[in-house]
Amino acid sequence: MAALNNRVAVVTGSARGIGRAIALKLAQAGADVVVTDTDASGIEQVAKEIRDMGRKALAVAANVADAGDIALLVKKTQEVFPTLDILVNNAGVTRDGLLLRMEEKDWDLVLSVNLKGPFLLTKAVCQIMMKQRYGRIVNVASVVGQTGNAGQANYSSSKGGLISLTRSVAKELGSRNITCNAVAPGFIATPMTEKLDVKLREAYLKAIPLNRAGTPEDVAGAVLFLVSDDAAYITGQVVGIDGGMFMR
Repeated sequence: MAALNNRVAVVTGSARGIGRAIALKLAQAGADVVVTDTDASGIEQVAKEIRDMGRKALAVAANVADAGDIALLVKKTQEVFPTLDILVNNAGVTRDGLLLRMEEKDWDLVLSVNLKGPFLLTKAVCQIMMKQRYGRIVNVASVVGQTGNAGQANYSSSKGGLISLTRSVAKELGSRNITCNAVAPGFIATPMTEKLDVKLREAYLKAIPLNRAGTPEDVAGAVLFLVSDDAAYITGQVVGIDGGMFMR
């Protein structure tokens, strides 16, 4: 796979889990990385791990749903790095509950972070990418954005919307040599899924032909491919990282 030397990547929600794995994977491939999350101490630790590899890293605490935070994130990135080549919209939250019991604030929070956040950051970053006529954008969606899921009307809607945003951005920016794709993880072993009920976890595993949960590194490997030159002719696509859980 082509190296990412001299590329600069922004990875949201990268203090832990899938985001952390993506940030480290891109750094291992040669990229300098802007690590951003609401967890200030977490992103500093990840940034240190990246610097220990010999790569440059910038840690910026930010709430992706806040336009002011987004502006500051982009400003700080431009102050440190000469380009901004890769954006991975990974930050996400859940507030699960059956539709009849779901509170409006839980709907608003999930849609704000999971969908509005990628919209705000993509809008800000694409202006830079358009000028340099190069960019790679990857959105971390979810298998439930394609299938729906009981008890996750807000989360499923946000990820389904993110898939549609991916395709729209791909069509709008393709002429500027900017690709935009999504990955749709299935059941991935993260701190978020560890909180699930044991019976629910077992039910998910039974639905996976590969008979195991995915790892953050499984997702990171797919993201690395999509931002590399090997994927230069791929855009507007959704890559399932689910062990066969959902087959189209």
